[in-house]
Amino acid sequence: MVGMDQDKMIAFVAGCDEPDKLRTIIDNARKRGAGRLADAAFRRLIAILPEEKPGSLEHDFWQTIHAFEHLLTEERGKTTRLSRTRQKVARVGVRQTLADWAVATQETEGFRMLLERGMPELSGEAVVLRNADQFTPEMVAAARARLEAAGIDPDGLPARVS
Repeated sequence: MVGMDQDKMIAFVAGCDEPDKLRTIIDNARKRGAGRLADAAFRRLIAILPEEKPGSLEHDFWQTIHAFEHLLTEERGKTTRLSRTRQKVARVGVRQTLADWAVATQETEGFRMLLERGMPELSGEAVVLRNADQFTPEMVAAARARLEAAGIDPDGLPARVS
């Protein structure tokens, strides 16, 4: 894509509230090698998919889940949902699910995949840090330590994902 056309499309994406259109743009942009556009559409998609209030812990969490499901769907070529994670959330809630991830002895597959794709701000650990006031100091320290161990500067992550 020509730079100017890509800039126009990125401007369109910024105001688009239709998940199907955004998914189509992501697919087409990737096929055409328009990485900036694909990334902008992906980020817009995960920003609008959660039903929860933007800026809330729950919205942050569901952005992570939707991002990971989208990546798995692309990778596997078929719709993929994090069924066990969704079941756990239904059982214990978002906060407890994140707390369990933060203190787990091993990093999750999702954490590794998001880091491999240069998206550490979408990890559960980053969600914990952005919402530190809702977790114990030990959980926040564990999330910070996991990011640091992976070579990520937690202080360099954005305040919110948009």
